[in-house]
Amino acid sequence: MTRYRLYCVGASGNSFKVALFLNCAGLDWEPVGVDFVGGETRDPVWRATTNEMGEIPVLEVDGRRLSQSGAILGWLAETHGMFGPSSAAERFETARWLLFDNHRFTGNFAAHRVLQSMMPKPPHPDVLAYVRARTQSALSIVEKHLGNHSFVLGGRPTIVDFSLAGYLYYPTEETGFDLRMDFPAIDAWRARIAALPGWKPPYEMMPVGHSLPVVRSATSVLHI
Repeated sequence: MTRYRLYCVGASGNSFKVALFLNCAGLDWEPVGVDFVGGETRDPVWRATTNEMGEIPVLEVDGRRLSQSGAILGWLAETHGMFGPSSAAERFETARWLLFDNHRFTGNFAAHRVLQSMMPKPPHPDVLAYVRARTQSALSIVEKHLGNHSFVLGGRPTIVDFSLAGYLYYPTEETGFDLRMDFPAIDAWRARIAALPGWKPPYEMMPVGHSLPVVRSATSVLHI
């Protein structure tokens, strides 16, 4: 029997963060599709049995269902002794970067992606511009840091890298950011992560569930 079951959809970068760990660590796992578009995560029964917070990913293991990608990554690293911090200083840096990721990096990048390519109607240009500026600011912080670091904490990949990279492998037409052109240090770091054994792109790693559809290209929205 498969030890780990990851409730997810292909378009969920937060789910991809956990899938990356599981695959790169060579663990026995399988993706379980969620009907996100159909409102499954809002269903009272789903919330009562799977995740009261109404979010994915959820990692099922030994009768438990764990939620919140940062917390799951920390638990996996500690449980398997892989991709985790190796000192007290690294534990602090891990917490610091995971909080930054959830609050600023992923928080803004993922919101921008939904606004610019997954909404049935174009967002107000001022709203999109505001979220885009916040995303660019967060990207610039990581770009500068990676200018002299192979990985976020130094010379080896950790759960911090998996967390920050969660949304960075989706197509440019979805995200609205050309990372290869505008953020070369981030792009080189993405390539180093993608060279890890077990890495696959998100839609291939998690070919399950019903994600929000991509309804517009970045160009059609950014030129409103």
